[in-house]
Amino acid sequence: MPMMSVPGLEIPAIGFGTSKLVHCDQVVATALRAGYRLIDTARKYATEEGVGEGIRASGIPRQDIFVVTKVSHENLRAADFARSVNESLAALKLDYVDLLLINWPSPDGIPLAETIGALARAKRVGLARHIGVCNYTIALLKDAMRVASEPLTVLQAEYHPYLDQSKLLQFCREAGLLFMAYCPVRHKDLFTDPVLVNIAHAHDKTVSQIVLRWLIQQGNIVPIPRSQSPQHIAENIAVFDFELTAEEMKAIFRLKRPDGRLSQPAGLAPHWD
Repeated sequence: MPMMSVPGLEIPAIGFGTSKLVHCDQVVATALRAGYRLIDTARKYATEEGVGEGIRASGIPRQDIFVVTKVSHENLRAADFARSVNESLAALKLDYVDLLLINWPSPDGIPLAETIGALARAKRVGLARHIGVCNYTIALLKDAMRVASEPLTVLQAEYHPYLDQSKLLQFCREAGLLFMAYCPVRHKDLFTDPVLVNIAHAHDKTVSQIVLRWLIQQGNIVPIPRSQSPQHIAENIAVFDFELTAEEMKAIFRLKRPDGRLSQPAGLAPHWD
């Protein structure tokens, strides 16, 4: 598996998402056997138990798998945060996770220093090897990095061809943060978009493969596609045997839309950059 790196972190260049998976244990085992080595879950997804079972069923050694989980916005007070981490590890039946993330910024005005302090403590005591955040704006990232006593290494956020994340990506590159892209191929319009369809035909690849390659080829981005289908699981990881041309990359960048965002939960979403 090719790797992506930022200072202090080396991570598989593509991951596998588990939100809303049915028969998660079987699907995760299938993904690991197909070659994935990064599995993304969260306490909120209710898939941690299945992820742990899938890891054990796969036969892949634990040390070869990069496991990501998240603490939900309901648990951002320090005591609740610590309890959530322990519950996640118990569900996964693991001693540690490779990356622990905050799932959404606090909607309740909980001091950032308290939450980031709890995140940093989880790393210090060995429950997480790396830490980061999800769905933070540039301003929130700056504040989080300022109060963090342990280095933040990852921002996870939505990214696909219809969503312009250029400002956020530029900040991450300058700050040494890796960008983990969720919903990379979830937008249904992608699969009939003539630009993507034509590029897919030119490379004898699927539209999903083109989008995932576009993300990876930008550098500093690790996409985490999700699928129930063994065929699509295998296809989505087969993106390292071709390259998009500079013109194809530019054509995909031009697909961005002002209404392209998919993830906008009421009461949780910040004022995006």
